[in-house]
Amino acid sequence: MDTAKVDRFIAEKWDDDIVPQLVEYIRIPNKSPMFDKEWVANGYMEDAVKLMENWARSQPIAGMQVETVRLEGRTPLIFIEIPATGADTGADTVLLYGHLDKQPEMTGWDADLGPWTPVLKGDKLFGRGGADDGYAIFGSLAAIQALQQQGVPHARCVVLIEACEESGSYDLPAYVDHLAARIGKPSLVVCLDSGCGNYDQLWCTTSLRGMAGGNFTVKVLAEGVHSGDASGVVPSSFRLLRQLLSRLEDENTGRILAEGLHAEIPADRLAQAREAARVLGTAVYDKFPFLPGMAPMAEDLAELVLNRTWRPALSVTGADGLPPLSSAGNVLRPQTSVKLSLRLPPTLDGKRAGELLKELLLKDPPNGAQVSLDLEKASTGWNAPAMSPWLEQAIDASSREFFGAPAMYMGEGGTIPFMGMLGEKFPGAQFMITGVLGPHSNAHGPNEFLHIPMGKKVTACVARVIAEHCIASARGETAGVAAVAGGQQHGGHGCC
Repeated sequence: MDTAKVDRFIAEKWDDDIVPQLVEYIRIPNKSPMFDKEWVANGYMEDAVKLMENWARSQPIAGMQVETVRLEGRTPLIFIEIPATGADTGADTVLLYGHLDKQPEMTGWDADLGPWTPVLKGDKLFGRGGADDGYAIFGSLAAIQALQQQGVPHARCVVLIEACEESGSYDLPAYVDHLAARIGKPSLVVCLDSGCGNYDQLWCTTSLRGMAGGNFTVKVLAEGVHSGDASGVVPSSFRLLRQLLSRLEDENTGRILAEGLHAEIPADRLAQAREAARVLGTAVYDKFPFLPGMAPMAEDLAELVLNRTWRPALSVTGADGLPPLSSAGNVLRPQTSVKLSLRLPPTLDGKRAGELLKELLLKDPPNGAQVSLDLEKASTGWNAPAMSPWLEQAIDASSREFFGAPAMYMGEGGTIPFMGMLGEKFPGAQFMITGVLGPHSNAHGPNEFLHIPMGKKVTACVARVIAEHCIASARGETAGVAAVAGGQQHGGHGCC
């Protein structure tokens, strides 16, 4: 493979074709079903599917078949199959994954930016969904095109682009089962929906946290009453909610108190965290928009890496029952509700964690208050299997070729439910989980952007790894993959 030609082809493909497509994709307010209950009637998801499907069909890839699969009552899925260039790889398959649904708008965008307003500033494309994860289908097919342009052989490739990842991928297991025979036996899974510690080298994700959470409500009255009359007699729903959350979290340190929500951190992940902290330095926390005077939750950089990848952590991401300040009168409110997002260690059972959370928060409520927890998600995380020598060498070589620096490995704090599902269905598969969500890219938040040079280089690295996979397959080094089998349904929020 001529590295310079691959680099040049992919750079031109991004500039002339992919970036213009992503500009149009960002304009589509295709929020995930959890955030747009009327997604069918609104039609934005269909617009995004058509944009990607039409583009894929127009690509000159030998033997490619493109189909949008639709199961009744479920979000659509784009299924692309590309035959192997030769018979040496047999039935071996590379599975490439991405998603086309988006997170909601979020407030706080700069005046000249917006979630559905694509803006190019230098090497950055701002707008919702470009980096998370609209570029995946374009990068996947561009990598395969780069190989075919040079006549470099590759195994059979299958591309899956789902449409409810940001809602927990609840439709995906049904599609994987429905398409089992057509998916085949993947020995390599490439996911382009993850993050990177910097934009200077290839980063591969070694673990993903699980997630449990939902809407937690504390009720004390049938209706609001005068606060001067009732305070001191009627307990505040906010105070009781705060008291109950203290069962779960130490409010002084943020540590999750329930030992059943922790898991032992493997030695190799500890070593990777220390190395990532050494390479990144203060970028471990500098990437976040801290206010002046604010400090991170620990001084030890490796501990911060482990906090965001292997330790449970609670966030309150929404609230109800609280009127805006402009209309807040002297009323003792009848109830307070918050949305809880509890990130879980990668190896912790998500279902059991959800049960523990409910038991902890609902048992023996203070003052006999009415408490409820509507558990929306309880998903298990993912810890990557040991990496085969051929893949480790291919990933590092691709990073050195296209970035000029060695590859790095680190866990991520988010959740990609599909990875756990695939790990169960294909226990012999190898994983290359990577992405472009680096410092300040701010996925899910305001001013989200795609770092275009990173997108180009990640695409080139994927091409190199797919080429090396073909060689390893011909040598029999990718054997031992389990066949597709029916699997369990998996809930949980996406990456996310």
